[in-house]
Amino acid sequence: MQFLDLKTQRERLGGKIERAIENVLAHGHYVSGPEIAQCEKALAQYCHADYALGCANGTDALLLALMGWDIGPGDAVFCPSFSFIAPAEMIALLGATPVFVDIDPQSYNMCPNSLQQAIDMVQNNSSLTPKAVICVDLFGNPCAYPRLAQLCTHYELKLLGDCAQSFGSTLNGHSALHWCDVITTSFFPAKPLGCYGDGGAIFCNDKAFFEKIDSLHIHGKSPCGDKYNATHIGINSRLDSIQAAILLAKLDIFSDELQERQHLANTYTQAFKNTVLQTPLHDINSFSSQAVYTIQVKNRDKLQAHLQEKNIPCAIYYPLSIHQQAAYQHFPCAPLITSQACAKTVLSLPIHPYLHPTEQKYIIETVLSFQDYKN
Repeated sequence: MQFLDLKTQRERLGGKIERAIENVLAHGHYVSGPEIAQCEKALAQYCHADYALGCANGTDALLLALMGWDIGPGDAVFCPSFSFIAPAEMIALLGATPVFVDIDPQSYNMCPNSLQQAIDMVQNNSSLTPKAVICVDLFGNPCAYPRLAQLCTHYELKLLGDCAQSFGSTLNGHSALHWCDVITTSFFPAKPLGCYGDGGAIFCNDKAFFEKIDSLHIHGKSPCGDKYNATHIGINSRLDSIQAAILLAKLDIFSDELQERQHLANTYTQAFKNTVLQTPLHDINSFSSQAVYTIQVKNRDKLQAHLQEKNIPCAIYYPLSIHQQAAYQHFPCAPLITSQACAKTVLSLPIHPYLHPTEQKYIIETVLSFQDYKN
C-alpha cells in the first residue's frame, strides 16, 4: 500500500507522459519551450485567472508574489503557524517579519478572529507596518476567504492565498482568486496536481503585477524580454519545458482524480462519524482537493505505531508548529493554543485517486479496531 501512488497514475495515462517528454526532447527547447505558454494558459483557464506564471517551485511562487508587492524590512506579514514553513520562510528571507496567527480547530485554516488579534497586536505594540496576509488552504480545504478578505480590505492589506495543497478547490463555486489579490500553488509530485520534479505557479488578475513578476522570475528582465537590461533585481525561477509538458498531460485527468479524492474522503468521514476521532470539517459550500486526509486523536503516536505495524503508511503534518521551531521562535505571534494542540493530535491517512476500495476498507477497519484511541 502506498501513501501516494504515482506509478498507477502513470499507468492510467498510458503513453501520454512519454510522448509529452519525447516532444520536448525532439524540439530541444528545454527552458522556455512552447509547453510553458500552453501550460500557463491551461492553468489560468482552470482556475479562472486572467494571468498565470509558471516558476521553479511553490516556495518561489510565494517569494515572487511578495517581491511583486515590495515586501521588505519593517513590514509585517501575517501567516498561520500550523503549516509548512514556506510562507514564513519567504517573509523572513525578504527581511520582513512573519506574524503568526492561530488556526480554526476543525478546518485547520487561518482563524479570522486570531488574525484580528494579531493585527491589533501589531498596530498597538509594534513599529512594524502591516502589509499582507498569507493564508494557507491546509490539506486542500479552502480558507474562510470572505471573512479574511473583509479584514484585509478594512486594514488595506494584500491577501495571498497559498493553494499549494488546494489547486482545484473552490468555495461557493469560486477559486481562491475570487477573494485574493494573488494565489500561488506548488506542483511538487505529492500535490494533487504534481509534476515529476519541482514546479510552481502564480495567478492574478492584475496586468501590471503580472508584468512585474514576469520580469522578476527571469533575473529582472526588461518588459521587451531583454535579460541583459534588467529593470528589476530579480531571481532565476522558471518552470522547465518537460515539467510543463507533464502537467499538461496530467491536467486531462485532474478533475476525475479530484472527484475520486472526494469520494474517499466522504467514505472515511462516514466510517469515523460515531467515534471519538475528529474528522476534517470545512464549509458546506466548499469543494476540497482533499490533498491530505487528517484526523485528530488522543494517543496519536500509539495509533500511528499500530498502523505502521499493519503496513499502513501514515504521516504527521505537522509535528511542530512554525513558531515552535528553532529558527522562528523570536517572531511575534497571537495566542496559538489550537496550533500547539493540533501538532500533538493530527494524523494523516492515505488518500489518493488510486487507493483501492479494499485498501481503504482495511485502513478503516484497522483504525476502528484499535481500542486505545477511545481512552
